[in-house]
Amino acid sequence: MISSTPGDGRFADPCQTSTALAPQPPRLMGIVNVTPDSFSDGGRYLDPASAIAHGLRLLEEGAAILDIGGESTRPGSLPVPPDEQKRRVLGVIRGLRERIPPEVPISIDTTSAEVAQAALDAGANWINDTSAAIDDPGMLPLAAERRVQIVLMHRQGTPRTMQIAPRYADVVEEVRAHLAQRIEAALAAGVEPHQILIDPGIGFGKTLAHNLALLANLDRLVALGPPVVLGTSRKRFLGELGQQAQPDERIIGTCATTALAVMQGVAILRVHDVAANRQALTVAWAIAQARDLRAATAHP
Repeated sequence: MISSTPGDGRFADPCQTSTALAPQPPRLMGIVNVTPDSFSDGGRYLDPASAIAHGLRLLEEGAAILDIGGESTRPGSLPVPPDEQKRRVLGVIRGLRERIPPEVPISIDTTSAEVAQAALDAGANWINDTSAAIDDPGMLPLAAERRVQIVLMHRQGTPRTMQIAPRYADVVEEVRAHLAQRIEAALAAGVEPHQILIDPGIGFGKTLAHNLALLANLDRLVALGPPVVLGTSRKRFLGELGQQAQPDERIIGTCATTALAVMQGVAILRVHDVAANRQALTVAWAIAQARDLRAATAHP
């Protein structure tokens, strides 16, 4: 099991954010889905020029990272062959890399090491793996060899089956234990601690109650050490709570989870709507800083 704490430096990274430990606020990861069937924006950015323009717009709105995906992982979706994923994303990654500074991260959202390697060759420098590098045993060695950041996400089942009947005895502890195990697997494969990020996988094999339990206990995941990435943007559970049937009606609910996550030390928020979530993040961060300042100066 992981014996480190968020403050011991083993997992230190520019993205590492904990209100009591780091001066910079969390960052926003803007979503660029180059897919025909993603649950929220499928088909909108299939044309490379449109996807590139969208990515640049997200950066202008305040995104610090872009996450490019060529395979939908919505509930019920089927795998997309690596060649088709590459056809969709490589031109977009090259086009963005030509237009943005090299220090701005471009993440490839895939569970295929073949796709990830091609994306890294095209200019990406992060990997976002929704299987926590379980689907493809080549993913962790690739991340280690190329010395890139890798996001390890918890997922119960596969996208095709994960929402049929998800079950946990204790969802928070099981997700935490699984992520701890995947952290150790990454370290054993040669991935450096500062390259590792983790994601609880909201909506990936979870019911509404499971998602809420995880959101209420994000600090327990932050305590594992690596920066935590959270993706709640426009997801179905928000619509269940607020009675919004359409994904683009769930922006306010997404912003509420962003604010909650900031208060618990989450480092990166993966979102579709950057401008709105930037406002929520900024306000929540200011409140968190005021809270920590008061705690630091309080007399016993």
